Amino acid sequence: MTGLVANFGETLDHVTVERAIAECRSARPVLISGGYGHILVMSVEDLEQVRIDSLQRIANGKARLVLPAARLRHLGVATQRAGTVAMPVIDPSRIANLALKPDGKIDAMADPADDADEDALELARLSLILPAALVIPVAVGICLDETVLRVEGSALRRFRHISATRAKLISRAAVPLEGAEKSEFVVFRGGEGMRDQVAIIVGSPDMSKPVSVRLHSACLTGDLFGSLKCDCGDQLRATVRWMSENEGGVLLYLDQEGRGNGIANKMRAYRLQAQGYDTYDADEVLGFDLDQRRFEFAADMLKQLGITQVRILTNNPLKIEALRGSGLEVVSDERVLGRLTKENTGYLAAKRDRAGHLIDYDSFATCAPRED
Repeated sequence: MTGLVANFGETLDHVTVERAIAECRSARPVLISGGYGHILVMSVEDLEQVRIDSLQRIANGKARLVLPAARLRHLGVATQRAGTVAMPVIDPSRIANLALKPDGKIDAMADPADDADEDALELARLSLILPAALVIPVAVGICLDETVLRVEGSALRRFRHISATRAKLISRAAVPLEGAEKSEFVVFRGGEGMRDQVAIIVGSPDMSKPVSVRLHSACLTGDLFGSLKCDCGDQLRATVRWMSENEGGVLLYLDQEGRGNGIANKMRAYRLQAQGYDTYDADEVLGFDLDQRRFEFAADMLKQLGITQVRILTNNPLKIEALRGSGLEVVSDERVLGRLTKENTGYLAAKRDRAGHLIDYDSFATCAPRED
């Protein structure tokens, strides 16, 4: 067996990034290497005292907290770039003040983030945790526990692009739905984090002609539990029903909870909304920009199903442009509207006014697609 090399179809860099994401989500440190040297990166969500003591010894007073531009703007720093705050003493309460609390205050000069800091933030974002990171430069001669995972910064930077543009068909089966008995679920693996994505083929659409398509980002609270804070559940069910009654179509159910921020951060944002922030201001408090989602892999799913022309059912202009930019012909775009409730009025107004969603309040009672 000496000298045998087995190739399992993935590059070592890609696999290492996936493992680094798992380590970061488990609140374990990750060593990132690049032209800047080596840095130890920790999530700020779960800093245990025993870990802080070890990190403090390695840092030797040179730790820094990396914050995204959105969070810095919330703290009153006029910037479009991520930045860092020196952390000579690793203090969890200070980190919480700077990275999470809505009434947090900037307490020191914020320096522009460098390449190492950007790589640390990218790992946090890929991990669907709070987008902030504790960064500790690792000096020459420092020996780390052999269990600490090592990853190249260049691999982190490539990972999102590769993952966000491809999807692999895994399985498919007929799944009759209420009101759409002839339906098929086609499961792909792809998108950021290589999660499972589902294409629901409703009826028998003619794939050689323009097909009615909806890109629906998963919403646990709205889709499954009927939350009144959004219109997602209404949009989902209305689309399937409409497709069943109108020559069929394809609904892509994409694992992009909370505009790509993940369910934990979505709940953090909901808590902030209960305190008076709108949906986008709440995300900015947490360090997120308007929308973290990518849709190239969704276009790849449609192409693998044989679709080249679409009639897209959406209120979001970003989805329309994403499909066009991925080489699909968008023949028309049509609105999908749910119920207007006292709980979702502010949310829908924010999407219309701040993110350019194509929402017309006068049409809400229809709860079905309509062409613009």
